[in-house]
Amino acid sequence: MSFRPLPRLNLRNLMLAMAIFSVVITLFNTFYATYEVQRTLLINNTLEANRAYAAKLAEVTDSVIHSTRQQLAYSAAELVTRMNDESALMAEARRLHEQTNTFNSVVVVNAKGVIVATSPDTLQVKGLRLSSASALQSLKARAPLITDPFVSPSGNYIVSLSHPVFAASGEYLGYISGTIYLKQSNMLGELLGRHYYQDGSYLYVVDRNKTLIYHPDPARIGERVSGNPAIDEVLQGQEHAHQVVNSAGTDMLAGFAPVNSTGWGIVAQRPKAATLAGIKEHLLQVVLKSVPVGLLTLAGIWLSALFISQPLRQLATSAGLMNRQSAQTDITGVSSWYFEAAQLKQAILRGIGLLNERIHQLHTDSHTDALTGLLNRRGMQQALDHFQKEQVPFSLIALDIDHFKSVNDRFGHDSGDQVIRQLAGIMQHQARRNDVLCRSGGEEFMIFLPGTSASNALDVAERLRHQVQATSVELVGQISISLGVTYCDPADSITDALKRADKALYQAKQQGRNRAVLADPGA
Repeated sequence: MSFRPLPRLNLRNLMLAMAIFSVVITLFNTFYATYEVQRTLLINNTLEANRAYAAKLAEVTDSVIHSTRQQLAYSAAELVTRMNDESALMAEARRLHEQTNTFNSVVVVNAKGVIVATSPDTLQVKGLRLSSASALQSLKARAPLITDPFVSPSGNYIVSLSHPVFAASGEYLGYISGTIYLKQSNMLGELLGRHYYQDGSYLYVVDRNKTLIYHPDPARIGERVSGNPAIDEVLQGQEHAHQVVNSAGTDMLAGFAPVNSTGWGIVAQRPKAATLAGIKEHLLQVVLKSVPVGLLTLAGIWLSALFISQPLRQLATSAGLMNRQSAQTDITGVSSWYFEAAQLKQAILRGIGLLNERIHQLHTDSHTDALTGLLNRRGMQQALDHFQKEQVPFSLIALDIDHFKSVNDRFGHDSGDQVIRQLAGIMQHQARRNDVLCRSGGEEFMIFLPGTSASNALDVAERLRHQVQATSVELVGQISISLGVTYCDPADSITDALKRADKALYQAKQQGRNRAVLADPGA
């Protein structure tokens, strides 16, 4: 019985197959690593952004609550000697209700739990005696109180902020309270309802009992939430961020912060899918940009395989003709194979290096200045392109630090950096949500105020200038800034507007620094 010998492998094809396999695996690993790095970066950035946003809103809410408590305390002091004067009670309730949009209604309750004054008058609850345990929270507390949500005698689902009224003798006379209608337009909605919802992002507020007191879906207000680790942690006073699953089963990236004065928690969250929506397109761009290089690399490998196999075939031929006198000479001539192998290795390394170089180019420079956190020139240009595309009118303020060179010369560049950081912090503190803040040079800054008139922009510049002048920098002391202000409508050239602002800034310098100058529109 005879066996046919197995066909011998062609070394050229084997080398080509192994090379192709190696390149494909390398590319796959590179693409996968790129995907994972970008995915992790997007998730972490979104979590941190939501945490910072929730913390900022919590800080603002704390400030508003503090202000409302002061208003209530003032009204309580006014009523100490007037609790039996119906007209005075009605007048004070009306004044407190109408002076701001903080409260949906204001009521005054005497020590017997009877409502003796209301605003607005349409409530029609004057003269009613409070009876339910929820409605009696403030009466029993006899101290400043933010109540848990409850249904008021007028049928509204409310949270009440109250302050007791005590006579000079210490006798408890009742309380005055302002109410927030949770299922109607209210202070929380105006304060918190500016979050963008187009991509499914939203925020909500829970009280200390895990009850929703603000939510973009009004039908959910009053719902008690359980099984949410973000809510559990924020009500323990923690400020953090988590990946969570919401009540609809959607993966969300949630940042949260407590409102310390009330025991509430604010949670800002964005769908994980929305955060990662663009990553596949980005990866596709990586692949498309890598394909030409990959094809060139494979062509080079194929040619190299041909070249590498040639000396081996010569070696085999020479080994089969060992009886010839020229066999030794022929084998000696094959010794260049090792040199070519080294060249192939270098070629592959060069190809992979070029591929990594292309991938690295996808990680473009950030649009944010590392020292200040403001936009850099690239970010500023992107904002200007957006204004121009959307035909957004805006005012702009060009400013720089007076005598900044002398700060660096006298105190060193570290102190100079501290001055720049502190100025940037003041700018960020005073800026509105839609304002665009940029560091355009060493000590030079630009502020873009969309939808703002030139006169209002000048007021902004003056407030900023006064705030900077009133702030002391460690080691350096007080500093000042000069500012140039102008206005740019959609028909104007942005380049001309920038020149006008620079010219106004130059005029401020010429006029003695530490001042703001409004540019001449015809300049």
